[in-house]
Amino acid sequence: MVLSLTEAARPAPKKSVALSGVVAGRTALSSVGGAELRYRGYDVVDLATACEFEEVAHLLIYGALPTAAELADYKARLKAARGLPEAVRRALESLPASAHPMDVLRSGVSALGCVLPEPLRSNPRGATDVADKLLASMGSMLTYWRHFAFGGRRIEVETDDDSIGGHFLHTLRRSTPSRSEVDAMHASFVVYAEHEFNASTFTARSIAGTGADLYSCVAGAIGALGGPKHGGANEQAFIEMCRYVSEDEAEVRVRERIARKDVVMGFGHPVYVAGDPRNLVIKEVAARLVREGSPSRLFDVAERIEAVMADAKQMFPNVDWYSALVYHLLGTPQSMFTALFAMARTAGWCAHVIEQRADNKIIRPAAEYIGPGQRAFVPIAGRSPAAAEARAA
Repeated sequence: MVLSLTEAARPAPKKSVALSGVVAGRTALSSVGGAELRYRGYDVVDLATACEFEEVAHLLIYGALPTAAELADYKARLKAARGLPEAVRRALESLPASAHPMDVLRSGVSALGCVLPEPLRSNPRGATDVADKLLASMGSMLTYWRHFAFGGRRIEVETDDDSIGGHFLHTLRRSTPSRSEVDAMHASFVVYAEHEFNASTFTARSIAGTGADLYSCVAGAIGALGGPKHGGANEQAFIEMCRYVSEDEAEVRVRERIARKDVVMGFGHPVYVAGDPRNLVIKEVAARLVREGSPSRLFDVAERIEAVMADAKQMFPNVDWYSALVYHLLGTPQSMFTALFAMARTAGWCAHVIEQRADNKIIRPAAEYIGPGQRAFVPIAGRSPAAAEARAA
C-alpha cells in the first residue's frame, strides 16, 4: 500500500523544504541507496547488460520479466502502436523548430490523450494499453516533429524495427541502425527506466492520486523532468565536456572552476553515496562505441574530468555524464537527450501511476507555515500610504 503524506506520522519540522530523505510512501517498483539500484528486486546492472528495454518495461508495468513468447507478443503490440493519429500529426506540425523536444513530447502526449482518451471506467486494462501506446509512439512524436519542423518532411513512422530504441534511431536518421547501436539504446533506456520517488515520478504519482488520466500524469512528469536540476542535467553535462579541445585543457580548466566553487554538471547524486551503479553500465557502452570506431576525443575528455572530480572533490559521475556522450555518439541532437530520458522513464512513470491508483488515495502533504502572524484586516479605503502612516504613528 502507498501511504499519502497526510496519513504518515509527521516528523518534527525541518529546515529543509525539499522533502529530501522524507519517506513519502511505499513502492514495490524499485529500491535505491548506497551504490545499488534494483527494479522489483533485480540489480539494474544485470538488467542493463542482459536485457532488452522491452523486457524491463514489461517487468515494471506488468510485474514480471517476460518469457520469450511473452516478449515476442509484447514487442508485436508495441510495434503495432507506433503510428500517430492524423490529429496528433497536425498538432506536431504546428509546433515551431525553436520548441524544445521536451515541450514537443509533452504536447504530443496531451494531443494523443485528446484523440485516444483513457477509458478510466469502462476498461480495466486501459492503463496498460495507454502505457504501451505511449512507450511505442513517443519516438514517433519526436522524429515526426523534427523532420517536419527542420525539413518540411512528413515521414512515415511505422517502421519494421524490432525495438523502441531501434525505431527511434531509424526514424531520426532515416537509416537502419546497427545491432551495436540498438544494444546501446537498450542499455541507456534500461538504466533510465525507473528511479523510485524522484521529482518527475512523484509528480506523476501526485497527479494520479487525484484520479486523473494516465496522459495527464505523464505530461506532468515530462514537465518536471525537463528542469535542469532533474532530467535536463544530461544536456548540461554534454555542454560541459564540449567546452574543451583536449583532456589536458579540460583538467586545467576544471580545476580552475573547482577553485572558484563552480558547479560541474554530471557529478554527484543526492541518493547514492558510494557511486552511481548506472554509471558502470553507461560508461562501458560509451567505451564500446568508441572501440567500434566512434570519435574518441570527447570520451577522453569525459574520462579526464571524471578523474579530476574524483581527485579534487571526491565526486563520482552520475548516469547523465556518459549517457549524454552515448546519445551524441549515436547521432542524437543534444536537445533530444532529455527527451530520450523521458521515453525510457515513461515505463517507470506508468508503473508508478498504476501502483498509486491501486492505493486509491490522494497525496496531500502538510506545510510548515513561515509567514506573518495574526494581522488585523484593513478595508481598502484605509490602505493608502497616509492611512498606513497614521496607524503606525
